[in-house]
Amino acid sequence: MSKPIIFVTSNAKKLEEFIAILGKNFPRQITSKKIDLPEYQGEIDDICRDKCRAAANLVKGPVIIEDTCLCFNALKGLPGPYIKWFLEKLGPEGLHKMLDGWEDKSAEAVCTFAYHSGETDNEVLLFQGRTQGIIVSPRGPRDFGWDPCFQPLNYDKTYAELLKEEKNKISHRSKALEKLKDYFINNDKI
Repeated sequence: MSKPIIFVTSNAKKLEEFIAILGKNFPRQITSKKIDLPEYQGEIDDICRDKCRAAANLVKGPVIIEDTCLCFNALKGLPGPYIKWFLEKLGPEGLHKMLDGWEDKSAEAVCTFAYHSGETDNEVLLFQGRTQGIIVSPRGPRDFGWDPCFQPLNYDKTYAELLKEEKNKISHRSKALEKLKDYFINNDKI
């Protein structure tokens, strides 16, 4: 029997969405653990690989980490992987105001799950989902990050205004998790 995979997160809302999207037919047992990992800098994929290796070294077993980015096209992808810090300092209103001087309000929400088996020689596997949208004046509940100011393309509601079930069908997180789930379902010797 395979070891449980530890989903490393300190964000209760991410864990809640992760479990809701993953569903019951995932072939491996998932547990979660709160670990303070270093905040790496660089490009999305590099940050995820470094974070996942660090988590696997601490846990000494299979891990999944998640990194979420919000990339403003007018700012050539920034704040990107640094969205946590921008949100903490500016809030959703400030994120929206960052684009006041730009006509282009388009953005891309990116979620990357990284998996490492815990075996020293194995590589980190990445599963990425992307959702296009626009940055709008915040609307809806303020209980989950930048959801109030991100409106997915072809929708008239922000992530925060959508029902959780609806958001979980179209979000960057659900697209990434679908890839992760497919990988584990199709590769039973992991």
